[in-house]
Amino acid sequence: QWFVQVLMAVHHIHSRKILHRDLKSQNIFLTKKGMHSVVRLGDFGIARMMENTFDMAQTCCGTPCYLSPELCQDIPYSSKADVWALGCLLFEMCALRYAFDATNIISLFYKIVKGEPGDIPPQYSSPVKEVIQLMLTKKPEERPSAGLILNLPFIQQHLKEFIE
Repeated sequence: QWFVQVLMAVHHIHSRKILHRDLKSQNIFLTKKGMHSVVRLGDFGIARMMENTFDMAQTCCGTPCYLSPELCQDIPYSSKADVWALGCLLFEMCALRYAFDATNIISLFYKIVKGEPGDIPPQYSSPVKEVIQLMLTKKPEERPSAGLILNLPFIQQHLKEFIE
């Protein structure tokens, strides 16, 4: 449920032409609303407003373990970089460790660009693993948008449960 709420928040800001550019577990805040946990997305300090949804940004910023391959290679990026960070976040929520980690920035960038994340613990379903794999697609043009992920049947099922 927490991830679905974060995904909804990211889809919302992207629909308003805003890139967060620093999605990470430390910027996700849990609050209580009655009996329910509500997730809030915070720290828009390095967010960027785009002219249109097809704009590309060029400033390299964010937290290293969540940077997308295009950011690591200093290639212009779009909202798909936030989707990559969401994949890293969901991986971290499941595995309790970073999807990509290294002892120095050069090794980290190499792992992000060329490597694969580790395995997700076996107790997680195939659909969860598939969502992570989709969001961690190396080529941004092949990576789905937050809106497309929201429309996946597995996510729709959890979205319906959240709304009820």
